[in-house]
Amino acid sequence: MEKIGVIGAGSWGTALSLVLANNGKKVTLWSIVESEIAMLKEKHEHADKLPGVILPESITFTTELKETIEASEMLILAVPSVFTRSTAKMMAPFVKEGQIIVCVAKGIEEDTLMTLSDIVEEEIPCADVAVMCGPSHAEEVGIGLPTTVVAGAKTRKTAECIQDTFMNEVFRVYTSPDILGMELGGALKNVIALAAGMADGLGYGDNTKAALITRGITEIGRLAMKMGARNETIFGLTGIGDLIVTCESKHSRNRKAGMLMGQGYTMEEATKEVKMVVEGIYSAKAALALADRCDVELPIIREVNRVLFENKPAKEAVSDLMLRDKRVENEILDWEV
Repeated sequence: MEKIGVIGAGSWGTALSLVLANNGKKVTLWSIVESEIAMLKEKHEHADKLPGVILPESITFTTELKETIEASEMLILAVPSVFTRSTAKMMAPFVKEGQIIVCVAKGIEEDTLMTLSDIVEEEIPCADVAVMCGPSHAEEVGIGLPTTVVAGAKTRKTAECIQDTFMNEVFRVYTSPDILGMELGGALKNVIALAAGMADGLGYGDNTKAALITRGITEIGRLAMKMGARNETIFGLTGIGDLIVTCESKHSRNRKAGMLMGQGYTMEEATKEVKMVVEGIYSAKAALALADRCDVELPIIREVNRVLFENKPAKEAVSDLMLRDKRVENEILDWEV
């Protein structure tokens, strides 16, 4: 695949465009926002979302969606999750039979509880829909720091095609058939990262953070496996790996939003301060709805929802988590006596 269209010129779409251009691919970067494309054409830098990362002259910047899709062999769908369906609807008339579309955002649609790849398949049934995710902040990818992700697809051939397209000495790509597990891990970790940020904002320490990450991955796995995902995926790069980086990193917008809420900001105030889409806020209600549908207990995610949508103080939510009924850590382990 030599001609790649990147749909969405945010920080992640911009960073991936650079990876592809450095691999010698002919890249077209599309945005619906004319001012964004004008800035990229003028500066070859996304000054707002990825400052300091200079893009090569070989990348084409455009607002023409039809031309971008028709001129590309592979499409990278990098718009925020809340715009996945509307963008897919716009793309649908121009996508060729079997054209690969790689979803690289993370989220679950609140109204339908569908993953992003399911949304794209519904809107563009002729496409070969795949995903790519893992612990990968755009800020680090943009400056060439070593990063590892996973390409998930229905067939080995498609996954390996994506792997070959992206992989280089600083961007390593594994493959997986477990698209569902990858997407659930990628979406739900953002909700746990909000909780981790709240703990930081409250001034809690490493003990609290470690507990949230550990119990958080347990909640993600509990739901994901009930829905048919694989345990190995949850404890891989797109599960525990992505969770760790999102809960710990200074680049994490979900952690930052949670931290502000821990300091007393409302959800709306925190979102405004972050100035980027906070995916965990949009996935939180969907995660809870999935838990209720599957009869799965997700106490951390439930408390995050209460802080987000019921104005519950973050400190009170942490206290309620700590004072829950006594439990064993792992129910599948048996006592010898």
